Amino acid sequence: MLRRVLLALPALLGLVVATFILSRVIPGDAAATLAGDAATPAQIADIRARYGLDRPILEQAIIHVRQVLTGDLGNSIFTGRPVAEEIAQRLPATLELTFAALLLSTLLGVPLGLIAALDHNGPADHLVRLVSVAGLAIASFWLAIMLQMVFSMELDWLPLRGRIDVALGLPPRVTGFLLIDCLLAGDGRRLSSAMLHMLLPALTLSLPGLATIARFTRSGVLETLQKDFVLYARAAGYGRFRLAAIYVLRNAITVTVTQIGLLFGGLISGAVVVEAVFDWPGLGTYAVQAILAADYKALLAVTLVVGVVYAIVNVVVDVLQAVIDPRVSDGTR
Repeated sequence: MLRRVLLALPALLGLVVATFILSRVIPGDAAATLAGDAATPAQIADIRARYGLDRPILEQAIIHVRQVLTGDLGNSIFTGRPVAEEIAQRLPATLELTFAALLLSTLLGVPLGLIAALDHNGPADHLVRLVSVAGLAIASFWLAIMLQMVFSMELDWLPLRGRIDVALGLPPRVTGFLLIDCLLAGDGRRLSSAMLHMLLPALTLSLPGLATIARFTRSGVLETLQKDFVLYARAAGYGRFRLAAIYVLRNAITVTVTQIGLLFGGLISGAVVVEAVFDWPGLGTYAVQAILAADYKALLAVTLVVGVVYAIVNVVVDVLQAVIDPRVSDGTR
């Protein structure tokens, strides 16, 4: 674990430097955007000097890296508030949505992959492969709009947008995770509303992950079914599904666990589109607002936070792999 953490630090430093360079080469002038269309060149120059945008690019990069290393993410150019506070306010919403999507992807993807492998080249296998291709091919924004049209506008079963019913309001903030805060407050009405509001965005976000998990689980199970110990267990009288659930799946799931860790970072990135469609007040919506306002401070901070979360998840995945497959920890695999 210590080795993994130490290896993540240079990657995060490279992420900070790379995103800073990209924020300077893309079109747009943060000072001109903040000053407004009617601003004079003198006013734009004053804003540029106030935020240090008139300094040499190398000096700006050194200052930025130094601030990040001390935990200072700076103030938003657009709102003037500390970026760390704004991210702390929005990050739980994105993580909650991402965890819900990942849970849906795993709970549906692993059984589908297992069923497809056990019915290799059969009807169930073809159906799961069709779902996998569709899950990877369908654009998230299109699926989100279609789900809204069907379940919110036509059937009126689920809420169209937002995180909770406006009439109910938010529960007292304890963790920032709405479902947990509703449970801590013992408020069943708010909890039910929050779960209904989360269902469509989580389902939209989970589809690509579900397809990936099902595909890798199917591949891992098919490979494991060819092992000698499976042939021995079947000869000993183990039933097909009992054998698959007890022995095959545990040996086949290690690759899937790795993919789940990789998917987490992808889901956070994909949340940008989904949050924009469902008006979800998370990190993705904040990133879109930062892009439109040319607020490079906020954008750099969002990228760094996502990178840190991604690094933490990868360390957790390595630990889970060692728990599931002891050969990972003893060096035999």
